[in-house]
Amino acid sequence: MPTPTRGPRLGGSPAHERLMLANLATSLFKHGRIKTTETKAKRLRPLAEQLITKAKRGDLHARRQALSVVRDKDVVYALFDQIAPRFSNRQGGYTRIVKTGPRKGDAAPMAIIELVEELEIAATSTPRKAARKAAKADSIAVLAGDEDTEATPAAKADTEPAAKADADAEPEAGEAKDDETKA
Repeated sequence: MPTPTRGPRLGGSPAHERLMLANLATSLFKHGRIKTTETKAKRLRPLAEQLITKAKRGDLHARRQALSVVRDKDVVYALFDQIAPRFSNRQGGYTRIVKTGPRKGDAAPMAIIELVEELEIAATSTPRKAARKAAKADSIAVLAGDEDTEATPAAKADTEPAAKADADAEPEAGEAKDDETKA
């Protein structure tokens, strides 16, 4: 006979408990932190840490094991490509549980479970994509032989020394004016 899990089950059956923990793990990896009851947070922590450890391995078998728990492919992709590299130098302890006050309706003890290091906001990845697209467009234009894009950086380089020379000349003239007023 298989040994039952320690502690009371969350919900009705073991299958329902697995589904609830999978949904909690999905939300945790998607948002970086979630607010839930203390019991659910304590039961989620080992599952989330196992999934991050598998993601650090990064092989196909680990990805398939993670997909068997977390059904959202986008979340698994983020887990393997964004979350796991952040924890590459850490041997464990990827999550933190912070207890908050009781819930207003039924006074259930609440907690926040979060990944130890803050997730980067999705808006920070957008400028990178824009920069990559711009660089790609520039390289395509150069390969196509578009002369306007090649002449523009050269023209900018030619105008910059002239602007610097003008700026250098102005303070000397200003110094001469100061000398005349002093005399």
